[in-house]
Amino acid sequence: MNSLAEGPAIVVLSSSSMPVAEEIKSLSGGEIHGLRGRVERADVLFDDAQHHLGSLFAQKRTLIGIMASGAMVRLLAPHIGDKRTDPAVLSVADDGSSVVPLLGGHHGGNQMARVLAGHLGGFAAITTAGDIRFGVSLDEPPKGWRLRNPENAKAVMAALLGGAHVQLGGDDLEQASWLKQSDLPFSPTGDVRLTVSAEPVEPQKLELVYCRQNLVLGVGCERGAGFDELQSLLSEIDIDPCAIACVASIDLKADEAAIHQLAEHLGVPARFLSAEVLELEADRLQNPSDVVFAEVGCHGVAEGAALALVGADGHLLRAKLKSTRATMAIGVAAQTLTLGDKGRSRGHLSVVGIGPGSEGWRSPEVTQLVSQATDLVGYSLYLDLLGDLTTGRARHDFDLGKEEDRVRHAMELAGEGRNVALVCSGDAGIYAMATLVYELLKSGGLSDAAQRIAIQVSPGISALQAAAARAGAPLGHDFCTISLSDLLTPWESIQMRVKAAAEGDFVIAFYNPVSRRRRTQLAYAKDVLLQHRPDDTPVILATNLGREGELIRIVPLADLLIDDVDMLTVVIVGSSQSQTVSTGDGKTWVYTPRGYAAKQGTKIGSAA
Repeated sequence: MNSLAEGPAIVVLSSSSMPVAEEIKSLSGGEIHGLRGRVERADVLFDDAQHHLGSLFAQKRTLIGIMASGAMVRLLAPHIGDKRTDPAVLSVADDGSSVVPLLGGHHGGNQMARVLAGHLGGFAAITTAGDIRFGVSLDEPPKGWRLRNPENAKAVMAALLGGAHVQLGGDDLEQASWLKQSDLPFSPTGDVRLTVSAEPVEPQKLELVYCRQNLVLGVGCERGAGFDELQSLLSEIDIDPCAIACVASIDLKADEAAIHQLAEHLGVPARFLSAEVLELEADRLQNPSDVVFAEVGCHGVAEGAALALVGADGHLLRAKLKSTRATMAIGVAAQTLTLGDKGRSRGHLSVVGIGPGSEGWRSPEVTQLVSQATDLVGYSLYLDLLGDLTTGRARHDFDLGKEEDRVRHAMELAGEGRNVALVCSGDAGIYAMATLVYELLKSGGLSDAAQRIAIQVSPGISALQAAAARAGAPLGHDFCTISLSDLLTPWESIQMRVKAAAEGDFVIAFYNPVSRRRRTQLAYAKDVLLQHRPDDTPVILATNLGREGELIRIVPLADLLIDDVDMLTVVIVGSSQSQTVSTGDGKTWVYTPRGYAAKQGTKIGSAA
């Protein structure tokens, strides 16, 4: 092996590490990520090392840090999870003298360390026992292979490290070059047995059984068919589920819940193909159907999908089998199956609220969804607020006023099988884009693929929550929000809501209080509110929340000046019960009592 897997992120924290980083880049085809202010020539610059590495780690990106192992461990410690899914992470000394695979040794990390050390003239500090002794990871077989009984791996490895020998066997052994070329201690009478079989085998205590994933399960079903029916039909086909590499169907079924449940149950991806692609397999179908053609545009879904993904060298292993509402067929590939770009996954749209914009006020779930996305769609300012999280993802920037275009574009991108994050400020469901996603789903006008995407809405800290937290606890009792913008809501409706909220004595958070051309609505609201609550009712003016230039002001309602409010200000007007209190550091806070004292029949702060 003379090169590494494509695309590792090579992370450097000082300019002294650049010579080694450049050598690794030339070998691996990766990109150099450098700490801004300390590194000048990096492909990607970042400001916060822990945040940036955490983002790359969440993307399952291979990481090569030109830094001390301890530093790499501390930076990634909050993000480390499951060894089966964590990416490879390597630490390389500043002079290239040592290469340490910290994580993901079984995911290529150990082999990468060997290649790097050989190129740099250093030492690969491999500590994984199996890799050191035998040059193979028995509990993590190569891509395209599956270990049927991972529960036996620990006992097998202990026996091997204790000096046991290995028997190789099975009806598919000729395909397992990765085992035969290892440094395992082979013996015809070994206590440990490694079996490679295309058929299920009942393993012994010191036996590991492997199978090739070279089967595609083609599925067709009626709308709303149940998972139990698919599972029952699969059991009738009598094939080994371990060898299934993929579940496949027509793209009209991309949103069929039972198909996705089946794929998840089998632990394999689901892929979907167009009727045009499936019809290319018409001559190879064993059970073509004119009825199916009339309904969906191809002569067979289950058989066609299986054949399309196993390729021209593959064939049907099991012809179509039918149940009341479903069909299934099995295709077998000539070699271990590599899906590549065949078919497409079901697209995924995450509608995320990033809060006011600062990283500290962004939820871990939102950060994870953005990190996993292939594409980011949003107003340019909101995407800019994500900082390093945009690295490595396609940006689709839109101006204000293009909300429907923005949402439609995000949904159509997801319809292509991409993982898209539609980025909103504050909370995605409060005066933001989540509502428009569902409006477009109901009103139509989207492609069929965009109608079938998976959708997830992830909450964020809204402007009213952020403003309330900065000013105290003004939302301690009943409150409401009202947008004063009449671009989408008739002014008469807004007037009615302001009057009702004033009469109901709600704490009110006003969104969009003013604009360059709209200066009278907030003045109207002030006049109405003064008819129902005291002149000294506290009003919070919160500007640039969570961002540079943040400003929090508290003024009496009677003294509220419209010119003190701009488009980036949220206005919270207290109820008649809202109070202010000052603390010893000179700060004034606003709170609205919940009524605990009345409930307890005593005054807060007094002895019982």
